[in-house]
Amino acid sequence: MTTRDLVLVALFAALTAVLGLVPPITVGFLPVPITLQSLGPMLAGLMLGPVRGGLALALFVLLVALGMPVLAGGRGGFGILLGPTGGFIVGWIVGAIVVGALAKRFARTGAWRAPDLANAALACVVGGIGAVYAMGVPWLSVVTGMGLGPAAASMVVFLPGDAIKVVVAVMVARGVQRAYPIALR
Repeated sequence: MTTRDLVLVALFAALTAVLGLVPPITVGFLPVPITLQSLGPMLAGLMLGPVRGGLALALFVLLVALGMPVLAGGRGGFGILLGPTGGFIVGWIVGAIVVGALAKRFARTGAWRAPDLANAALACVVGGIGAVYAMGVPWLSVVTGMGLGPAAASMVVFLPGDAIKVVVAVMVARGVQRAYPIALR
């Protein structure tokens, strides 16, 4: 890891924390709020790659565990990771790794032609949504006592916002990569 790598990891952990300044939107029937922070793993994966993106979100989760109020609504602490949202938050690490690995393999981020944009969007869907839900839904089911089927079905409420986040992540990554190219690692 170079100094530049460490700075990028810290920068994207901080960016994910800044996304938490937007207040969460509570969903009446679920203990999981809608937040802008799930955009963090998508951006980190697309712009930094699997290793640095995963490390950025791991640093962020460590800050949460240490009690820093970096989650939406000023929340933090190890207890949050043991609660209903814990699987999703830890899933952000895996999400960033998957997004980064898929983007590195299938999206030529230097070119950003239509197929690259589509591949970057697909990477965000698979990693930023699929991988995060794959960790969060079972955890939500276990912690709340809700069945796995109902827990998975309840995620439908999050999909429109997640689709918007995919588009935003791809467009932001494209703009930043054009102005300041960063090799995916």
